[in-house]
Amino acid sequence: MKYKVNEIFYSLQGEGYYTGTPAVFLRFSGCNRACGFCDTDFGAYTEMTAEEIAEACAAFPSRHLVATGGEPLLQLDSALLRHLKLKHFYVQIETNGSLPVPPEVDWVTCSPKAAPWAVDRVDELKIVYQGQNVEETASFFDTPNRFLQPCSGLNTAETIDYILAHPRWRLSLQTHKLLDIR
Repeated sequence: MKYKVNEIFYSLQGEGYYTGTPAVFLRFSGCNRACGFCDTDFGAYTEMTAEEIAEACAAFPSRHLVATGGEPLLQLDSALLRHLKLKHFYVQIETNGSLPVPPEVDWVTCSPKAAPWAVDRVDELKIVYQGQNVEETASFFDTPNRFLQPCSGLNTAETIDYILAHPRWRLSLQTHKLLDIR
């Protein structure tokens, strides 16, 4: 099977629970949502086999891998995950929550965009805050790790005010953009 890979690169995780962690980013092309703030060019991709992906990812020193997109679960399957596990990767995914998660995934970051959700476990909930009812959305996900992220940095003060009034939330900034790294 061939996977549509937008890019593979090495950097620091810039958002959420693992902020600052050196990680290999495996960005897939394609999504089943249309978010205006998405930073992935879905027209750009290279078709790669599971073996090619695992080898390319293993060329970097970290064994923390972040599968993202778009929606990685449109392509990330147990066959590819087994190849990554053979290279000793801890696999974190960033999903919109619309699809079930393969059992080989170690950490699920869910950034839900629209119901219905099919994700069967969530380790971290990350919501891009735009003034919406985040409590209603959060009620569908059982995790103590709850992050609000300003939308493209445009509403940071509003996001901080919400978190101060609702202290079960934590702030997630896109530190990779603040540091001008990938």
